[in-house]
Amino acid sequence: MNVIVILSEAKNLGRTETLRKLRVTTLVFLTLFLSFLLSACAGTPQPPDWVTGTRAAAYSDVQFLIGVGQADARPAAEERAYAAISRIFKAEVTGQSQDWESYLSLEKKGDVQTERKLVVDTMTKVSTDKLLENVKIAETWQDRKTGLYSALAVMDRGVARLLLTSRIGELDEAIAHDVNEARATTDKLMKIRGLRRAIRTLIARDTYNSDLRVVSSGRGVPSEYSVPALTRELEKFLKESLVLTVEVHGDQADAVRQAIMEGLVREGLPVTARRPQPASGEVANADLLIRGEARLWSIEVPDPKFRYVRWCADFVVLSQGDQHVVGSVARSGREGHLNYPEASNRALKSLQQEVSSALAKSLAEHIYGDPPSDTTPTPAACPKS
Repeated sequence: MNVIVILSEAKNLGRTETLRKLRVTTLVFLTLFLSFLLSACAGTPQPPDWVTGTRAAAYSDVQFLIGVGQADARPAAEERAYAAISRIFKAEVTGQSQDWESYLSLEKKGDVQTERKLVVDTMTKVSTDKLLENVKIAETWQDRKTGLYSALAVMDRGVARLLLTSRIGELDEAIAHDVNEARATTDKLMKIRGLRRAIRTLIARDTYNSDLRVVSSGRGVPSEYSVPALTRELEKFLKESLVLTVEVHGDQADAVRQAIMEGLVREGLPVTARRPQPASGEVANADLLIRGEARLWSIEVPDPKFRYVRWCADFVVLSQGDQHVVGSVARSGREGHLNYPEASNRALKSLQQEVSSALAKSLAEHIYGDPPSDTTPTPAACPKS
């Protein structure tokens, strides 16, 4: 009996020892496992809040404007961070640019939508390049798993606000000066140039004001003037007060004259519909006179199939009163076809297109005071009779 009790107690002691060892082993395993997890977490830094979200706690949205860029190389990531801030300003300018379409339509420089995009790109670059000088790369971070770099660019809203407000004040003074001077003068060309200059300055001013709204949470500085209103004033004066006449001599004079007039209208420039008569005083009353000749003649070319017609045109733009030459156009060419009548039609069409386009451009440069696009003197295109 005692032997049985002793054996039973021995068994129980063995089981207890086994359980104790099992518990110790389990505890050691759990301790090692947790240590491994903690070391793994410690070896993989968590990304900053600006990488995973749209805000940076260290740079409050009230005080800073931020942009984030990512790339495989750090310099590229930083460039993209700068670009991210630039895009914020461009989006605001694009919305404002719809007000400029009336002016761009008046100038008739190709497709208005395309021209507006070019103006937006240009004005955004002008305005934001200065602002981006105050942008700095505040932080960078690299993901150790992917190798991807992230960069945080920040702009101090207060500094940008001071710069923009100062620039807007300067532009407001220039606009007011040009508008007041244009409205006071009796010189037609000075009035046109002053209004146009004011409109262009106002477009720049609108761009800076759009930037100011970005850094000031939607608040800008209202202007006394608007691009559509000044454009209407300029357009009204061009139509009602500026007198242009066209005088053409030579072959197909009426057809050439009509083409020139249509080219001027496309450029936004008014032109009288009547043929000027010196005796009636119409030429003397014109602010600008376009005068010239056009010639077409058949030529002999050793070509068994085609017939050829050569054309030429010489035109000058004369100012009021002193008849001073303020512009000139000389063009020539030849066209061929199976017969002379068709070759002549082609030559006339080519003459009309080239001459009307060149005259409209030359006249617009003079009226608006732009530097001539071609300063090379052009010799006469038509041979002397």
